[in-house]
Amino acid sequence: MLANSLEIAFALIVVVAVPALSIVSTRQAEIRTMPRLALYFSAVLSEWLLALVGGAVVLVASTRLSPAGFETCSPGAFAAWTSLLAGLALAGLGVVLVAERRGWLQPESELVHLLMPSTPKEKLWAALVVAPTAGFCEEFLYRGFLLSVLSHWCHSVGWGWALSSVAFGLAHTYQGVSGVVRVMIMGALLAWPAVHLGSLYPSMTAHFLIDAVALVWLGPRFLAASSHDESL
Repeated sequence: MLANSLEIAFALIVVVAVPALSIVSTRQAEIRTMPRLALYFSAVLSEWLLALVGGAVVLVASTRLSPAGFETCSPGAFAAWTSLLAGLALAGLGVVLVAERRGWLQPESELVHLLMPSTPKEKLWAALVVAPTAGFCEEFLYRGFLLSVLSHWCHSVGWGWALSSVAFGLAHTYQGVSGVVRVMIMGALLAWPAVHLGSLYPSMTAHFLIDAVALVWLGPRFLAASSHDESL
């Protein structure tokens, strides 16, 4: 009984409270004046705290770790899945950014622009702190815990896959409607090895690579160019 209650309570936090907090935070004017490193630190701290609580729930509720994605996989499978996931996601993101620059898609939100690093120190933080944190914590929370729990409750891996991807997208409301849809699709893609291999390691590594490249190179390059074009 306690185990079920803990799983339900934490699942509600991830599915309802996290998106709600994301929506509230995007409406706060002070967030737009915070130093970028302070934004990074706040995001990293909140993700690690949430992941630690999730880990405690998994242990106390005796949820098996293997369905939560901690099965090992062969080096070949790890390399192949990581390369495939990162390649597809980055290629898709590149296409989206080019389309946004040409005016075919809605431009990125103001907060996405604010999160793009501009100094060497900010880029180091983005690549070595923010991206690894997102890769580990978000994959554990959404493709590990939530995917496993929702699949069990729905008696369907497909529904668990879909609902956990939707929840993942809604947690990124600061990216705007198009960004939420993009993140949902990326979440569904990242869930593939967790479902078929029972392992989160390819998804965690690919997620880290995607965020690192997007934050340090793709985002600043295309968004800065887009801002320059608009000012002309």
